[in-house]
Amino acid sequence: MAAAIPYLWENDDALLQARSVVRDALRGGSGRSLATGFFHAGSNTVSYVVADTRSGACAVIDPVLDFDFPTGRTSTAFVDEILRFIDENRMTARWILETHVHADHLSAAPYLRSTLGCPLGIGSRIWEAQQAFQVVFNLPSEARPDPRQFDHLFEDGQEFAVGDLRGLVLHTPGHTPVCAAYVIGDAAFVGDTLFMPDYGTARADFPGGDARQLYRSIRRILSLPLETRIFVCHDYKAQGREEYCWISNVESQRSKNIHVQDGVSEDAFVALRTARDSQLTVPQLFFPSVQVNIHGGSLPAPEANGLQYLRIPLNWL
Repeated sequence: MAAAIPYLWENDDALLQARSVVRDALRGGSGRSLATGFFHAGSNTVSYVVADTRSGACAVIDPVLDFDFPTGRTSTAFVDEILRFIDENRMTARWILETHVHADHLSAAPYLRSTLGCPLGIGSRIWEAQQAFQVVFNLPSEARPDPRQFDHLFEDGQEFAVGDLRGLVLHTPGHTPVCAAYVIGDAAFVGDTLFMPDYGTARADFPGGDARQLYRSIRRILSLPLETRIFVCHDYKAQGREEYCWISNVESQRSKNIHVQDGVSEDAFVALRTARDSQLTVPQLFFPSVQVNIHGGSLPAPEANGLQYLRIPLNWL
């Protein structure tokens, strides 16, 4: 292996603060977050409930709305499991957090927001995805997305709280411009940047994606303390592995990630990622998911006949 590439943070104030959040939690200052994953088999997505065990406050990250494409039917069966878990454990939801505009599932955020009564947050660069896709879908003026469809737009380095737990947002563009990781206590919820070490990293060929940015964002995440727990948004079971997994840590990612372990240069990663992305197909729910999720997960308004419709641009890709 080539010499390890240094992970530098001295000139990154947000990253310095994120390291402080993790170290404070590891010392017991703000407590260790309790993270429970809920695996959605239809999209290979993991939604999380992150809780402060002292106060019972929690946040829900990347909730999934069931959607059957052939019939056009939606269901809240999956996210209702999350609601039951919160209720049975007497938790109080403080946040619903989206790591990015997902391209493989519809968000259940509006349903959760109306049920739990807590705000919906996403990275402040959401406008970039909205701007790109409102043109693609040729949305009428009354249906165009607006950043205000989210309750809170997190800036890079912005702190928030889940009960007594400290949280901090790191912008991690590359998979999409909107991507953000949530560092809560000693855990980082990284969305679609890293997968499990034996599976690698997320694609970077969506509109606004950039493999170089993705590499630098991953280096940022992997500059957190080695003990930082990493919670990924998807798992597809790497070849030879029989079970789905979604928890690793910075140390294992730096030593074992097949795409971006220590010693892999930026140019080498970009070449690998670009070649791999050229062989990937478009996610089955790409158009429905993006169209809904740029609106904060809100489904289109009913038309004159009372039905709701999604748009699919022909011959665009």
